[in-house]
Amino acid sequence: MQATRLTLMCHARTSAQKCGRFALDEPLEMAGQPVALSLAGRYKRAPRLLCGPERRTWQTARLFGEQPQVEQALRDCDFGRWRGLGLDDVQSSEPDTLQAWLADATAAPHGGESVVHVCERVRQWLQSLEQAPGHVVAVTHPFVIRAALLHVMQGPLAMFNRIDVEPLSVTELRFNGVWRLRLQTRET
Repeated sequence: MQATRLTLMCHARTSAQKCGRFALDEPLEMAGQPVALSLAGRYKRAPRLLCGPERRTWQTARLFGEQPQVEQALRDCDFGRWRGLGLDDVQSSEPDTLQAWLADATAAPHGGESVVHVCERVRQWLQSLEQAPGHVVAVTHPFVIRAALLHVMQGPLAMFNRIDVEPLSVTELRFNGVWRLRLQTRET
C-alpha cells in the first residue's frame, strides 16, 4: 500500500488576522512578511497542489506553483454575519452569543457554519485522500487545520480552540492504513 502524504499549510498573514477580525475574502498582507517566501523548490518532487477558494489561500499557494487546484473542502469556516467584524466588537455587542459559540461546537449563532460542520467537512475530505497515494500540499485556514488535527488525533471537539495555527505554519500528516501526525525537521 502506497502512503498518502498531506502537507497542510496555513495561508500567509492577512490584515484581518493582524487586527483580530473574522475574515473576509481579503488578499495577503505582504508587508513584514518575507517576500522571498518562494516555496517552489521546497520539495524534491512536485506535489499535487491544492488550496481553498479564497484569495489568501490562492496567493499563498502560488508561492509553490503556478496552477494550484481549488478544493472547496479547504474553504474557511463561514462566519456568517460576523465576517469582517473584530473579535472585540463581537465581544462588546454579543458577549453571550460569542461565549456560546466558543463553548459549544454545534453552535452557529452567527448564521454560518458550526465547528462540528467544519470538522465533518474536513473528515470527509481526509477520507477521500486515503485512496489517493502521493504527496498533496494543501494551503488552507486555521479552522481547517484544527479540524484535520482533531480527526487524526481522535481528539474531542473541546480541544478545537486550544490549537493555535500560525500563518505559513506547516502540519505534516501521513496515511498508510491509519492517519498519523508527523513531526519533522526543517528539511523535507
